[in-house]
Amino acid sequence: MLNDPYGRKFKTLRVSLLNTCNLNCFYCTMGSEEEINYDHRPQKPAAFFAQLISRLHHQLDLETIRLTGGEPLLYRELPELIRSLNEIGIPKISMTSNGYLLARQAAALKAAGLQAINVSLDAVDELSFYKMAKRKHLDRVLNGIETALDLGIEIKLNAVIMKGMNEEQVIPLVDYAFGKNIPVRFLEVMSMGHLHHESDKYLFSQQQLLDQVATKYNFKRLPRKASATANYWQTADGNTFGIIANNSEPFCSDCSRLRLDAEGNMYGCLSSNHPIALDAEDSDYLLQEKLQQAMSQKQLHHFIGSELSMLQIGG
Repeated sequence: MLNDPYGRKFKTLRVSLLNTCNLNCFYCTMGSEEEINYDHRPQKPAAFFAQLISRLHHQLDLETIRLTGGEPLLYRELPELIRSLNEIGIPKISMTSNGYLLARQAAALKAAGLQAINVSLDAVDELSFYKMAKRKHLDRVLNGIETALDLGIEIKLNAVIMKGMNEEQVIPLVDYAFGKNIPVRFLEVMSMGHLHHESDKYLFSQQQLLDQVATKYNFKRLPRKASATANYWQTADGNTFGIIANNSEPFCSDCSRLRLDAEGNMYGCLSSNHPIALDAEDSDYLLQEKLQQAMSQKQLHHFIGSELSMLQIGG
């Protein structure tokens, strides 16, 4: 079994299906308010991803596939790919999405075998939503969440909180999530892309997030699960919220995640600017060598960031 001197393994594969997005979130793009993120390169077919993932699963005995982008709901063969992943035998198939197109696609994704969706939602106020995403119609995202919940799809909310941008949305997001009986996870901004050298000025820390929540709710910390990205707290009413504290409380030491980008390149860590190209014709030995190379990209103590944007490497 592939691992490193610190006992880390690859058990979760994040697959970026395309580099295109229909939102323009400040922390994910290169920062231009005018930039709309359409990548005109042809999308790789579902068979391309299924073949690579099958090879990786054979080597790693993966537990979870998380489909990302860009925005995965823009991927034309998404239901076909999900069905293929179920046939491969991946135990859990999930997706991270901005939810903008979710209402119209949720039923087909559920039928294909999608089990869970992390919806990226940085505000529940229309003006704040536009400030973060540079798009209107927050209602489309909220309708998508409602539709998915009605279909029995597991939903979590992910909210990047940035100082000077949307920190006033912490309590509204908590209230919204608790009202829907779903967890919300707050993310500290990451040093990626155009924020690689200036993320500190936008950092809203784990302690600041806790201080905000404490203005309305009493809570206690829950034990962190092995390889988890988030720390969780539970309120007196039994609701939970999490914080992905990449800066304040790094989780590199037991990270179990591997990334595959839209061109079939592999990364062992978001901090790496060095893609490892996979080929369907790679021998098992060569694939093992490449996986070991990806393992060597992992950081031991702390995420150091990358000049690649989240749009390029997968959110």
